[in-house]
Amino acid sequence: MPLTKLQFNPGINKEMTDLMSKGGWTDGNLVRFRKGLPEKIGGWEKETSSYYLGTGRALLGWVALNSTKYLGLGTTFKYYIKEGSSFADVTPIRSTTSAGDVTFSASNGDATITVADTGHGAVKSDFVTFSGASSLGGNITAAVLNQEYQIATIVNANSYTIEAKDTSGSTVTANSSDSGNGGSSVVGTYQINVGLDVFVASTGWGAGTWGGGTWGSGTSITETGQLRLWSHDAFGEDLIINPRAGNIYYWDETNGTSTRAVVLSSLSGANLVPTKGLQVIVSDIDRHVIVLGADPISGSSRTGIIDPMLIAFSDQESATNWEPTATNTAGSLRLSSGSQIVGGLRSRQEILIWTDTSLYSMQFVGAPFTFGVNLINENVGLISPNAAINAPDGVYWMARDGFYTYSGSVKRLVCSVLNYVLDDFNSSQSFKTISFTNKEFNEVGWFYCSSSSTEIDRYVTYNYLEGVWSIGNLSRTAWLDEGVFEKPKATGQDNSTGYLYIHENSDDADGLPMDNVYIESGDIDIEDGDGFGFISRIIPDVKFFGTSASSGQINFVLKTRDFPGDSLTTNSTNNVTSSTQQNFTRARGRQLVLRVQSDDDAATGIRTGFRWRLGSNRIDVKSDGRR
Repeated sequence: MPLTKLQFNPGINKEMTDLMSKGGWTDGNLVRFRKGLPEKIGGWEKETSSYYLGTGRALLGWVALNSTKYLGLGTTFKYYIKEGSSFADVTPIRSTTSAGDVTFSASNGDATITVADTGHGAVKSDFVTFSGASSLGGNITAAVLNQEYQIATIVNANSYTIEAKDTSGSTVTANSSDSGNGGSSVVGTYQINVGLDVFVASTGWGAGTWGGGTWGSGTSITETGQLRLWSHDAFGEDLIINPRAGNIYYWDETNGTSTRAVVLSSLSGANLVPTKGLQVIVSDIDRHVIVLGADPISGSSRTGIIDPMLIAFSDQESATNWEPTATNTAGSLRLSSGSQIVGGLRSRQEILIWTDTSLYSMQFVGAPFTFGVNLINENVGLISPNAAINAPDGVYWMARDGFYTYSGSVKRLVCSVLNYVLDDFNSSQSFKTISFTNKEFNEVGWFYCSSSSTEIDRYVTYNYLEGVWSIGNLSRTAWLDEGVFEKPKATGQDNSTGYLYIHENSDDADGLPMDNVYIESGDIDIEDGDGFGFISRIIPDVKFFGTSASSGQINFVLKTRDFPGDSLTTNSTNNVTSSTQQNFTRARGRQLVLRVQSDDDAATGIRTGFRWRLGSNRIDVKSDGRR
């Protein structure tokens, strides 16, 4: 029998049975499709050895008037601005005590320090910086006290504990001489409250069971009760920042990264600035600051209570004037379809706004109304505030029931892995889902939590030019595509420490072998499913590329079974390099599955520094009877 060419349709398809998927791929990890051919995705590496505290939840790149490139990073604990190789902590300050309002007490042999501060307003894991303290008399010196601490426990409304450390971060234990209270000049400077790192039902938006009734029913929206998500946008070269359900903050580039963001309402000339919001957006051409889910105006002030369907916007070219008058363009609108605004996205000449049930378009129309809103579609709600993304051919987002696109009208995407994603999706952590683009490879995608994980551990991607889907396992909690910066950036964890990673600039996983890279086909009838076939030879067609392409190696694994209900039997594993002409093998059965893998396990001799792309592989098959 002549050689049989193995031709497969592009994309992963998990919607059919293995046998019905003949001619297609049914599983894969860390593999993409380009021009119809599967290949190992590009690798990643830490951009810098500097790390950040907390879990990264938002990234933004922008350029100052002097061409300085900035990167904004919001985490569960802090907000940073990265300039160069280091992260500058610009987290806003919530309150500062008067001198003497804070006192300390320590116990002999214990590193735990109890801090007394009446009505401190802190929550566990908040950050506070002490100054003006004197030694407690022993090991707890002034240098130990006068630094930033993360609160370990909340004792009550008037006290909490910290764990004493020296300036290098090493634990310091009090001794019998530490009987002082720090003196009468201690000042405590508190950063804004941290948010939750795991979404907890009934603490704000999303309360209730998955798909049961309207999301967010029954509880008020509070900053500390929310999964900590950030929205941020450039206002010229400055920055508008909003922790979801929290206040609105402003960072002035003129003052540099040595200064923190401040409450927007504290700026000179501020007038009726919202004090709460779910998301901030700066409109493009007309330059209004927009707050989705703002607190409304009541008399001469804001109420401080979020109206989850209210949109407030500032006067044009002003971040501080929010009082609607006949001579400016400030104002507000209220949406009617749905119960809460989930998120918004600045798109081409419009701002798209999703409630829990519907999609709206908001456009600048000029005086006297400033903005107009149009209901585009119902029953296409957003699964999380960060689950929508702009791509060159339109807007893509993930809803509770699948994936959608909008380019003037809403279309539901046909997804060949939809059940795989939704059937193994942690709906209780759906708010963590983030969308991303990788324009270099024509991809949009979503990172999400599988059913067994409370943190992001999987992704699904869609090649919008070729119309094919891929899946994989990778934890990235925030993403920024190329644009301001040359390559995509993403946040991730390494041994529970947060780092910023550059993607698509290497062949490996931060200098280590990329683990468990594979793609697996559906069942192929060897003899039209009637007789048995015997496979004696594989002629691979693989292109290796990368810094060590000549030493690259992958495996061709042949699996067979006699009936669709049988388990697969692995018959052979064949090493393939750039110089492999053919591999002799032995495999017998009615149905054949091809798995191509590069586990990149250094222990087995599989090397780093390469990627691969499959071509048109061939096998030598002979009839082998019916028994």
